[in-house]
Amino acid sequence: MNAPRQYTVVGLGEVLWDIFPDGKQLGGAPANFAAMAAALGDRGVIASRIGEDALGERALDRWRQRNVEVSFIQRDPRHETGTVRVDLDDRGQPEFTITENVAWDYLEWTPQWHRLATRADVVCFGTLAQRAPRSRQTIRRFLEATRPDCLRLFDVNLRSSYYSVELLRRSFQRAEVAKLNDEELFRVTDLMGFGEHDLAARAEQLRRTFNLTLVCITRGARGSLLVAEGETIEHPGITVDVVDTVGAGDAFTAALAYHLLRRASFTLMSEAANRLGALVAARRSATPTLDEDVLEQVRRPVAQREPR
Repeated sequence: MNAPRQYTVVGLGEVLWDIFPDGKQLGGAPANFAAMAAALGDRGVIASRIGEDALGERALDRWRQRNVEVSFIQRDPRHETGTVRVDLDDRGQPEFTITENVAWDYLEWTPQWHRLATRADVVCFGTLAQRAPRSRQTIRRFLEATRPDCLRLFDVNLRSSYYSVELLRRSFQRAEVAKLNDEELFRVTDLMGFGEHDLAARAEQLRRTFNLTLVCITRGARGSLLVAEGETIEHPGITVDVVDTVGAGDAFTAALAYHLLRRASFTLMSEAANRLGALVAARRSATPTLDEDVLEQVRRPVAQREPR
């Protein structure tokens, strides 16, 4: 029997430490995404930049322990590894205070990154790492260097004031799939002047405006909504005792990408993504270690799928 194909799945953008009241957790949405892709069995690659400091070394050690490829993480001798202060409300929802002028604001376009871009099967990117001009330009060049069949996944991930209508439009234009939560959908579509009021109608208008294959809306405990051409899949969510939601959306995105690559049905894809997101929300870590039988429950729909 042939071994399952292993895809190259790239998280492009920020690596940072989330500073909670009770300690530090390694994070950054693209890095979390790549780590969960690696946990599911693909080649999870982080393309980012860290400082030549203790937090940077700890980050590399931690990702290596999780079988995440770190050879494309750049080292910056002048700027420190990124940090974010995270405060959780009584529902486990995070509020972020993000340090500025850190290493990932200076992503560098290199021949090594060009080679990675041409080999990537998926690239996941967001808005935060595009807040500084140099990194914004590097991310654009990376996306432009990908193959036509590479899945470019825009995880909107709005933070503070680090986005604009122009940045959002250009990012949607460079993507095939967009993922955002329900609050972000209303914020984005209000900024763009969309006239629809219904969640699904706004998602469809976003999909049509930017010719997207799929728009994915996460709704916290209320599950998700996937909107494709002629198809809308609603999932009610999976009930868990929430510890904190940091990283849950990134896990959702990783499961989504896993099944998009394998051409699973949207229904099975939705089930897997909600399941992995819920598993992460029930643990105190953006990328918790999960037992193999639990991960198999996320991967399993692939074996049961019908071709689309």
